Amino acid sequence: MAALSKANCALIMPALNEEPAIGQTLDQVPRDLYRAIIVADNGSCDRTADIARTRGATVVSEPERGYGAACLRAIAALPQDIDAVVFMDADASDDPAEAVQLLEPIYQGRADLVIGSRTLGHAEKGALEPHQVLGNRIATWIIRVFYGHRYTDLGPFRAIRTDALRKLGMHDRNYGWTIEMQIKALRHKLRVVEVPVSYRRRVGTSKISGNWRASLAAGVKILWTAVRLMAAW
Repeated sequence: MAALSKANCALIMPALNEEPAIGQTLDQVPRDLYRAIIVADNGSCDRTADIARTRGATVVSEPERGYGAACLRAIAALPQDIDAVVFMDADASDDPAEAVQLLEPIYQGRADLVIGSRTLGHAEKGALEPHQVLGNRIATWIIRVFYGHRYTDLGPFRAIRTDALRKLGMHDRNYGWTIEMQIKALRHKLRVVEVPVSYRRRVGTSKISGNWRASLAAGVKILWTAVRLMAAW
């Protein structure tokens, strides 16, 4: 924690209809770790935004559905002098306290991008669906074969230096966000570290993993993104 005593970082949390979970998630966030907490409401039709505001978060609205679109909207709202950004889901699947493990390599000068790996850590039984595990293995295998780097996960819980994030020029507006960041990090020769994180069964209904059609669409987009970026390598 000593390396984080003067941390100047922000938390970005994309959220879509997370009324059952977002209050619980924000209550567990270590507030002394962040200068800004931004919830990107991705067109919720429930009380997600209202609950986030009552918990002290800054809420920005991105009506265009898509994980990447929500992240990009939140990035645009970041304070100018933030050193690092943590991305975390709003569904209570991640342990907010573990953000310290993501930020320490950055503030110790050892990494530019830190991925929270559910594979290296502990995933609660039932937290990851079989098709999620398979898709993750295929995507990381493709990166290893075509880009020469061994990732263990495309986990959404991650931290990145703000200057490195700007350098990547993130573009994807939906399911390809995580793999785009990890591939572009290799292209720009960022120092990438993976650290083990825990993963819990989400609160509420998943918009992707609990829906086979959405899961298939996400898988196709992730693989297409990997191939598209390879062509531009």
